[in-house]
Amino acid sequence: MPDSVTIQNLSANPNDSAHRVAIARAVHQLLDDPKVLDDALSLPLLGPELGKAVSDDPFAYNDPSARSMRAGIVVRSLLAEDVLNAAVARGVAQVVSLGAGLDTYALRHGASMPQVSLYEVDQPAMLELKQARAVQAGLKIPARMHFVAADLARQCWLEVLARSGFDNAQPVAISWLGVSPYLTPDQVRSVLASVAGLAPGSVIIFDYRVATDLLHPIEQSMVAVTERIFAAMGEPWLSQFRPEELLEELQGMGFSQIDTYDATGLNQRYFHRRKDGLQIAGGGFSYIVAQR
Repeated sequence: MPDSVTIQNLSANPNDSAHRVAIARAVHQLLDDPKVLDDALSLPLLGPELGKAVSDDPFAYNDPSARSMRAGIVVRSLLAEDVLNAAVARGVAQVVSLGAGLDTYALRHGASMPQVSLYEVDQPAMLELKQARAVQAGLKIPARMHFVAADLARQCWLEVLARSGFDNAQPVAISWLGVSPYLTPDQVRSVLASVAGLAPGSVIIFDYRVATDLLHPIEQSMVAVTERIFAAMGEPWLSQFRPEELLEELQGMGFSQIDTYDATGLNQRYFHRRKDGLQIAGGGFSYIVAQR
């Protein structure tokens, strides 16, 4: 756990993808009515300064493009929590967040599922920052929550997890959100193939970029703008997939059940007939739940 000196010296870019996602979840708590994702920890994990800025003026993060992005982030978090909670309910005792960032699932649910080992995998600096923010906010780290430093582009994440007590002979529920675009297609396939080799009953939820040429021209323009923004931040997007081809690949890997979700279906599921009109505006991303 970082000490008080380390906490004071930590800094982070509030515009990086991890902070943008956390800001979106925090703004959902402050502006959207009705609130569909209850995430009271998203604001304190931003840290005192950024958290105060967001709390004082959440409307600064409420332009049309930010609202659409927020809807997508809220929806994918809701879908992931549904998948993870269902897996735990049927007896899965290991939950992994790959590329956890500032996600709060383990912090929020760990105390209510003491039989479950919770693993958060990310870059060392992000994990250190997150633990420091938790200390600053006075949050209690669940007893079976493990912070596991790994680089998905360069390391075998399963080998790294095993050193933290993970048992790959037992089923696991995996959340892998907002990561695949930053990996090459082969790196994405490698992660998915490794999941396909885990124990029966294992499940993964992940999102991916839909091939640009399949999108409506307006959606293509929206994606191009977002892609340039993230590239300028030093986080270029490296992969996209054609849905039918990706499904065939997953079936070939041995996944027994595959469910797909697009923006239209998720808007209908989570944002149906909202007075505030919150919804995902484009179809640049798709979501898959694949089970062994």
